[in-house]
Amino acid sequence: MGNSERIMATTYRAIAEVAVGASGAANIQFTSIPATYTDLHLVASLRTTTNDGYQSVTVNFNGSPSYSVRRLYNLGSDSASADYWAIAPADSASLMTANTYGNLSIYLPNYTGTTNKSASVDVVVENNVSGGVSWQGLNAGLATLTTAITTITLAPYGGNNFKQYSTATLYGIKNS
Repeated sequence: MGNSERIMATTYRAIAEVAVGASGAANIQFTSIPATYTDLHLVASLRTTTNDGYQSVTVNFNGSPSYSVRRLYNLGSDSASADYWAIAPADSASLMTANTYGNLSIYLPNYTGTTNKSASVDVVVENNVSGGVSWQGLNAGLATLTTAITTITLAPYGGNNFKQYSTATLYGIKNS
């Protein structure tokens, strides 16, 4: 290793985990997020109770939906602002593979900073039903917050609930 190279230790710790029970849940929320990490990483496995092929999932920071998203997905590209960051498969046997959950990953660098918060989002919904809906997408987001992120809420867009066994884990990442 040359003198110009540095090694940075990284700690990656689960801050909180949520598992949706038998009654379902209108949202998944992480509160009182500590400001002791450099970055946050939210990983979720989601399914909703709507009967459409898939459902958008909103992501709010500190109770605010103030953000814009740019998407690249399997049907082409879309550069319009949007009010959702993710997609979850719906509970419809005719359109979606039964008991399959969509995967969501949101990386939030510098979540305690005093300027707008950027995020990268990776979404995948597998589907093996003929004529069904699948989704693969990469999103770049910008939340217009000038305070630290202390609360993150995921919710199916337009109502409905997350289905039992939907899960989400929030990780804190600290570079030292």
